[in-house]
Amino acid sequence: MVAGNVTRKPTIQDVARQAGVGVGTVSRVLNNHPSVRGATREGVLRAIADLDYTPNPHARRIAGGKSYTISVLLPVVTTEFYVRLLDGLENAFQAARYDVAIFPLLDRSRLERYLGSHTLAYQADGLVMATYNLTSLLAERRVRTGQPTVLVDAYAEGVDCAYMDNRTGGRLAGEYAATLPGDLYAIWVETELDQLFTTRVFEDRRSGFVQALAAAGRPLHGEFTASFDPLAARTVAAGLLDAAALPCTVFASADLLAGALLDEVHARGLKIGEDVRVIGFDDQPWAAARDLTTLHQPVEAMGFEAAGLLLGRLGGYRGPARARRFEPRLVVRGSA
Repeated sequence: MVAGNVTRKPTIQDVARQAGVGVGTVSRVLNNHPSVRGATREGVLRAIADLDYTPNPHARRIAGGKSYTISVLLPVVTTEFYVRLLDGLENAFQAARYDVAIFPLLDRSRLERYLGSHTLAYQADGLVMATYNLTSLLAERRVRTGQPTVLVDAYAEGVDCAYMDNRTGGRLAGEYAATLPGDLYAIWVETELDQLFTTRVFEDRRSGFVQALAAAGRPLHGEFTASFDPLAARTVAAGLLDAAALPCTVFASADLLAGALLDEVHARGLKIGEDVRVIGFDDQPWAAARDLTTLHQPVEAMGFEAAGLLLGRLGGYRGPARARRFEPRLVVRGSA
């Protein structure tokens, strides 16, 4: 299509005109809405292909009263766990032609900023909260987002959620650790965000682990706490080895902590799997290469399922809250 000497990009109105439907129908096809009949969908898709139309998010917002954007509130974006979680979320949302806007909480000041309804986080069509359930805080601030919301890597009554059964994961780690010789130790995770509101992820891992040891009659000789900062994790690993009686077994409740412990063990010339046995939690992509015994989490699948729950709400589901539970499994390797 040419206006003067300038080629004009086809618009959603052009697609609707060529397909013989309304703009709203084109918008629903672009959003993969299930209400569009097969023959109508095919006609719209054919018009899109013939015109070489590329959807414009702003035009789609104007046409359909939607932003076609999903906001994701998550603690950080730099750890492997959240990179994998975002992969699962984005794969599902992009397949449904939604863009993803990422809002890392990071610290107290940024959280405070996100708790205002005027922020960009609440101008999307839907909201994903990862690990931390902010719904109660939003209610306290009387923030009326009007958006469908889903929790991922977290569970709460009355909210759609896809979550890992961390208590079972901790129990599996504890049952296996109880079969190994030597004193038993554990490293837990705490971040600044934990001081602002509760996440049950590591609390549940600890609960399952401690209960399994108690059932097996094995004491826990020492507990340590670290953040996700690599230097802090290495410092805690050094402190644990300074205090431990060897041989020993350590449950590091996240692979990042387990990796720091492996590094410290190697630096001291100790033998992994003999002097120090290490059990992690996550099964990150590098875990197999480092021969780390760990709890495998289907992180990407959990993210994909959470996205599906939210897309269902956006597609018209008005039923009760749904919960999708995922269970870790123990992968035994040379570190333990």
